Amino acid sequence: MSDAPAVPPVYARVIEVVREIPYGRVATYGQIAQIVGGCTPRMVGFCLSSLERGSDVPWQRVINAQGKISPRGAGLGALLQRELLEEEGVEFSDAGRVSFREFGWLDPY
Repeated sequence: MSDAPAVPPVYARVIEVVREIPYGRVATYGQIAQIVGGCTPRMVGFCLSSLERGSDVPWQRVINAQGKISPRGAGLGALLQRELLEEEGVEFSDAGRVSFREFGWLDPY
């Protein structure tokens, strides 16, 4: 028997869906919540923020509906997220937005 805490079923489904986002593409918290069902964009954010450091879940590919990275804590997570996305070829406008037309995984909802 493992001592690791059980992952809520909705979190397991969020992780499963986020793993489907292709390299170089992004999706919104709302899109993930809609696919998962029975969950809110905020729950998606909580799930992704609870991942262990070094997780292989591509959490960086989930951004807000404005095409921006949502701020986290002291901002270090946001800087890392942008770096990871840029390494995948995702481009940001001068306003810090990602074009869903160019880099979106799904059609806008």
